[in-house]
Amino acid sequence: MLRSFGALCLSLLGLAALTQAGSSSGNSVLVVLQPSLKRDAFSLFFDGLEKKGYSLTFRAPKDDTPVIIEHDVPLFDHIILFAPDTKSFAKDISPQALVNVLNHKTNLLIALSPKQTPLSLLAAEFSLILPPPGMPLLSHFPPRDTAPTVIPITVPADNAVLTPGTPPVWFSGVPQALGANPLLVPLLRAPPESFAADTDKDAGAEAVVDAAEKGGEGLWAGSALGVVTGFQTRDSARVVWAGGVELFGDEFAKKEIEKGVKSGNTQFALDTAAWAFQENLVLRIDKTGHHLANETTPREHYTINDLIVYDIAISKYNAAEDAWAPYSGLTDLQLDFTMLDPHVRTALVPVAGAPGIYSATFRAPDRHGVFKFVVDYKRRGWTFLHSSTTVPVIPPRHDGYPRFLSAAWPYYAGAISTSVGFLLFSALWLAGDDRETKKTKKTE
Repeated sequence: MLRSFGALCLSLLGLAALTQAGSSSGNSVLVVLQPSLKRDAFSLFFDGLEKKGYSLTFRAPKDDTPVIIEHDVPLFDHIILFAPDTKSFAKDISPQALVNVLNHKTNLLIALSPKQTPLSLLAAEFSLILPPPGMPLLSHFPPRDTAPTVIPITVPADNAVLTPGTPPVWFSGVPQALGANPLLVPLLRAPPESFAADTDKDAGAEAVVDAAEKGGEGLWAGSALGVVTGFQTRDSARVVWAGGVELFGDEFAKKEIEKGVKSGNTQFALDTAAWAFQENLVLRIDKTGHHLANETTPREHYTINDLIVYDIAISKYNAAEDAWAPYSGLTDLQLDFTMLDPHVRTALVPVAGAPGIYSATFRAPDRHGVFKFVVDYKRRGWTFLHSSTTVPVIPPRHDGYPRFLSAAWPYYAGAISTSVGFLLFSALWLAGDDRETKKTKKTE
């Protein structure tokens, strides 16, 4: 009986841990919801977040409380801005304030609309180019009984952020042209046959040409446009820009793509929030170390041509268990041994039998100075890894040089032969016969 009760308790604790699994950076979320949008219209999305363990706090765009930052300390780990049509915000939700929030590593999930708002202007600071106001995304394909502005979009299967096999999602809103910023993370692109225009009528090619002329940036069409785009700062804070708030609503989540096929909006919305709130694709460096080959303790300095071993331990956040676990899945991690410029660049490979440990062995360059072990891992969608350790490389001591150099044997042989010849000559000269000198002296 006691064993059964104990097993039941363990099962309940495990279930509670799974349901409370959340973000690697915290579970407090502020939802800024404009008054025209009802909370019940997004119940599936909000309930899904709460089931993961997130604590949601709601606030109107013009309210002053609850504050986002107090005494230069953020009070929320994540912010959801569902105020696509709002044109005036409280002081702490202005575009400048949101940039400051990102600097405090608070993640953002922002929904836009075809209307021009302060959030639309802020998007340009993140290398997102929006079409002129009043130009939503349109598509007349595939044929359907919905408005041209309500578009089914296929979810990419090769995106590590999204769950494989997610059904197509319904979208209505504004597209974004992506700049050449390497910090952008495309999550969902527009269909190839879609375009942005200020009319929802199919008037032939003239409508597309007219939309291009009004756009000013060329033709706003095709899969080069994004509809949901992520951005990760250099400090690994994350922002997601969604072209329409309806993507997260219950109406699109319950709407069928075709008869008997439910849309993937609910799963896609939760996947998008999971990336924005740093549930997945999150790495960290646990420790680094360096030492000479055949040693284990690090040295304060190394000598030129020393054989050095560098180790780094990396773990990945597991949202299901709300824990960090060693991760050996990186295949393109590398180490730079730099002094202004890299003198050595080598791969860090996983160590067999040591989960999460990567190692590289290299010989110190034949140059003394102050060097750095630098690991700078930046891949789209993943949190960035950076580690820098300074260590001096010195020349050998006076007694550290080899006693004899094999390349100098010809010079050694020449010096030795000269010395031996001089000694032989001196010995022969000193021991030579001087009888003629003695006879000359006697004759005199």
